[in-house]
Amino acid sequence: MAEDNGTAPEAKDVSGDKAAPGGADGTALEAEVADLKDRLARSFAEMENLRKRTSREIADSRQYAVTSFARDMLNVADNLKRAIAAVPSELREGGNKAVTAFLDGVEVTERGLEQTLGKFGVKAIEAKGEKFNPEFHQAIYELETAEVPPGAVAEVVQTGYVIGDRVLRPAMVAVAKAPAQSAANSAETVATGSAEKT
Repeated sequence: MAEDNGTAPEAKDVSGDKAAPGGADGTALEAEVADLKDRLARSFAEMENLRKRTSREIADSRQYAVTSFARDMLNVADNLKRAIAAVPSELREGGNKAVTAFLDGVEVTERGLEQTLGKFGVKAIEAKGEKFNPEFHQAIYELETAEVPPGAVAEVVQTGYVIGDRVLRPAMVAVAKAPAQSAANSAETVATGSAEKT
């Protein structure tokens, strides 16, 4: 039996290389864990952003994949409209069955083309009477008219089209300006009004 001489046994250092909780090494581990958590959170955020961006790009490519083809088809639509407009009204109303059947066929083809383009998101820009907007309209000339207010579209020379929310082709338009006579009258009114004030 071991003798008990009243002294406490000698404490052994059992910690070895392990750090005591809350010590300098523990703080370094906590900082490293926090850094790794931050990196992981950033990676998840980047992946989510990449997923959303890719989804948008796929949707855009689906919607706008036919853009160049649709632009070319607009030339066909224009030619069909020109063919219909080229037939004189007396020939239309002349009762010639061959001409009437031909015109009906061209008009049906033109409407079918418009409907097909519409299925792919191609729509005509409504321009006549609208305020001139350089994003959707291309001004060709000014037209003196009292039918629409100055700065509005007075005539559509060539129909414009959009695909989705993008302009496929701007509408070529004539922009209204005040007739010269009414402009002179308004200038007289202004001059008369200022003369009365003096």
